[in-house]
Amino acid sequence: MAVTLNDLARRLGELIAALDRRVPHAERSTEAAIAKDTASLREKAVTRLAEIEDQPPAAPDNDRG
Repeated sequence: MAVTLNDLARRLGELIAALDRRVPHAERSTEAAIAKDTASLREKAVTRLAEIEDQPPAAPDNDRG
């Protein structure tokens, strides 16, 4: 099943929100790496979401049916 740009934008927004809710666990020895990966993933998601939002709306597909 194909994912529409609207679906992708919604899912990216949910991912960003989840990453923002993440609570750091300073007691973990791997926390620094996890925090770095989280920040990188969030940055990529925000960039992709901005790219999607900048695209013109797709024309309806009237050839179906």
